[in-house]
Order: sequence, then structure tokens, then C-alpha cells
Amino acid sequence: MNKANVIVVAAGEGQRFGSTKQTAVLNGKTVLAWCLEAFEQSRSISRVILVLRRDMRGDFFKTQFSKISDVVVGGEKRQDSVTAGFQKIEPGGAGIVLVHDGVRPLVGEDLIIRVIKAAEKFGAAVPAIPIRDTVKRSDGCWILRTEDRSMLYRTQTPQGFQFEILKKALRTAKGQNLDGTDEASLVENMGIQVSLVPGDPENIKITTPLDLKIIEALLEN
Repeated sequence: MNKANVIVVAAGEGQRFGSTKQTAVLNGKTVLAWCLEAFEQSRSISRVILVLRRDMRGDFFKTQFSKISDVVVGGEKRQDSVTAGFQKIEPGGAGIVLVHDGVRPLVGEDLIIRVIKAAEKFGAAVPAIPIRDTVKRSDGCWILRTEDRSMLYRTQTPQGFQFEILKKALRTAKGQNLDGTDEASLVENMGIQVSLVPGDPENIKITTPLDLKIIEALLEN
């Protein structure tokens, strides 16, 4: 298994959270610092490209984490931010590129390795957790039907891709004016299958203050 480059996307506004999620403090460190530390310590990662809001101090993070090679300003949408980060990766310098949410602070080495290995083998891979609850489709008022939850998953990051596949997916999406909810959806748009690997229940994305409290409890244990 070769080492991968990772684009850490931390340019969000945190509108649902009420403030900037990536700068919230967990046990004395920011959410983003926990995330970057995981990749800094990973033997599977060679370089980190950090995508930040314009008002965040990228130079500070570069002094703290030696694997950060570039800090770039994010765009209006997530897809724009990923594209900005991807442009800093040399075509011959990376076989696998990971994309990770900067507000998933508990990403683990085992998960990183699973994604890289699957991306090397299949071209594209995402970690996912099976949905346990019964899922209903609705028109906003009435239930239309009950979905087969055995085929439904919640995806996580890091998502992993062979360099050329992600490059083509981002370029194609821009040309089609397609705004995907994640990078895997852009690859799917090209007719390329994306493999699923087992996710990690503790790899929580911080969206609300409750998520922060849950992660704090996990860290205490």
C-alpha cells in the first residue's frame, strides 16, 4: 500500500452549529487540530492539503503540523473547496487522494488504511455505516413508502480516489454545472462504481452542539 495525499476541507461557515465548528474546543484542542493530528501521526499519509476560510490563520497550522504542504482558501461550495485543494496535488505525486471533513476529529488509522486499500483496488472508495432505523420516504406531509433499509448506508469521510478518477470527476462536474453532496457522487455521475468499506461509528461529523458533546464523552472514555 502506497501513502496517500489528503485534502482536509475546513472552510465551512457552521451555520447550523451557530459558530465555526472547526475551531470549537475539545479537551483543550480545536476540532480541526484533532483531525490534523490524526493525519500527522498516520503512517499512511504523506501530505496534507488544508482548505480553510479566508479569515483563518493557515500559517499557524503549518507550523504545528509538518505534513501540511499547502494551505488554500476554500470556495463558496464544498466542491469549490475540494477543487482548490486538489489543484495543489502534482499529477505524478499521488496515486490515491483522500478527501476528509475537517469536522470529523476522531478519524482513525484503521479507517484510513481501509479506504486507501479499497481505492487502490477499485479506483474509488467511501466508508459507510448501515442505517439501523426504519426509513420513510415522504412528500413533506404524508408517508409515501417505507424504504428497504438493508440497502441504505450513511457515508463518511475520508473518501478515497485514484488521482485521475477524482481529477476527471471534478472537471466533469464543473462542465455540467453539477453540485454533488460529496466527491463519491461526482464519480458516480461518470458511471464509475464506488466501493463501500466499513465505516467507524465514532467517526462523527460535528453538525450540532450535541455532536460536540457526544465526541467529548467518547474522548473521556
